[in-house]
Amino acid sequence: MRLVVLSDTHGQHDKITDVPEGDILIHAGDFMNSGTDLLEIISFNRWLGEQPFRHRVVCAGNHDKYFESDPGTARALLTNAHYLENSEITIEGIRLWGSPYTPEFFHWAFMYPRGTAAARYWDSIPEHLDVLITHGPPLGILDQTAPQTLHLGCAELLDAVRCKKPKVHLFGHIHGGAGELERDGIRFVNAAYLNERYKPSHPGGKIHVIDL
Repeated sequence: MRLVVLSDTHGQHDKITDVPEGDILIHAGDFMNSGTDLLEIISFNRWLGEQPFRHRVVCAGNHDKYFESDPGTARALLTNAHYLENSEITIEGIRLWGSPYTPEFFHWAFMYPRGTAAARYWDSIPEHLDVLITHGPPLGILDQTAPQTLHLGCAELLDAVRCKKPKVHLFGHIHGGAGELERDGIRFVNAAYLNERYKPSHPGGKIHVIDL
């Protein structure tokens, strides 16, 4: 099973013309920009439908405000993907669980204060997952805007990932941390497509491919 993964496109999906072939297309959130315009969802949904995948899975992010303020309307418009919000789906034997929540940062969507408040989300991560999708990273893993800057990930999420041990953990949110690494037998992927200046994070953009 081949997963094709990206995140943090912020309304620039129509500029992406080089999506690799695969079985499941996964977007880990921030597909909207302002997050308050339904046309952003309609456009993204159209783009999803144009991608030649058997399955598409989407998790929201902090910019995807409509999915928090009016979830019924927003979800109804996302007809070309399975939407995950603290929920799971099994696709052709691959078990995925996704959540949009990240530590508090200004006044965006799906946020919690740092500390024990995170437990209400991360305690519900199931064990034996193939793929964990969270919009934000765990603490210390691909979570810096630039080298030698603060680590911005969530400590409680890191603890949960170490405990639940998914095969793959996909996220975005911290654009400057885009990349991949393996630690403790878990493959971590920060799939942010845009960098901190909202430009493609690599020449032509970077879309990650994972074979399970």
